[in-house]
Amino acid sequence: MTDEILEGAMRPPVTEATDRVLRIPALSLVVLVGPSSSGKTTFARTHFAPFETISSDFCRGLVSNDENDQAATQDAFQLLHFLTAKRLARGLLTVIDATNVQREARRPLVELAHRYQTVPVAIVLDLPARICETRHEARPDRAFGVYVIRRHRTQLHESIDSLGVEGFQHVSRLRSEADIANIIIERQPLENDTAH
Repeated sequence: MTDEILEGAMRPPVTEATDRVLRIPALSLVVLVGPSSSGKTTFARTHFAPFETISSDFCRGLVSNDENDQAATQDAFQLLHFLTAKRLARGLLTVIDATNVQREARRPLVELAHRYQTVPVAIVLDLPARICETRHEARPDRAFGVYVIRRHRTQLHESIDSLGVEGFQHVSRLRSEADIANIIIERQPLENDTAH
């Protein structure tokens, strides 16, 4: 399996690992990164508790009554950042379920992690385009075309090598459905966990 991990900006952007266990600090801001229909929401539901995940779609629904209302995106992300700050201030692991394929979308999340002395972690779901597009076509709730997925993938690949430079301390890139299905996430306590 491919579990490519990069820690910090000084290491190469991708290193191979054979261990299917992904270890993250217990106090992390986990940023899921991937095109629409790459499985981020399912991944979050599988590996994290319900209240640990903040979804941009859910926030969009809260502010507009429609998870697909793109006109509500700015308000939705203001809410997402507000809720993230409140959780991190309480010392709670938090997962961001949004595409996060653009550097400018990730920047405020890294800033929040640093502000609350939380480890920023990126988990990249980089599935082949045909898988994302097939899933998208099977989702009646998605009103946009597959061209959006293609744009997301282009944006992801243009910026993926900068994740360490952006400030993410752990980066895991999963390239196949098997990688995603087989991954196990373990939380590792921080040395100063007693402070939280």
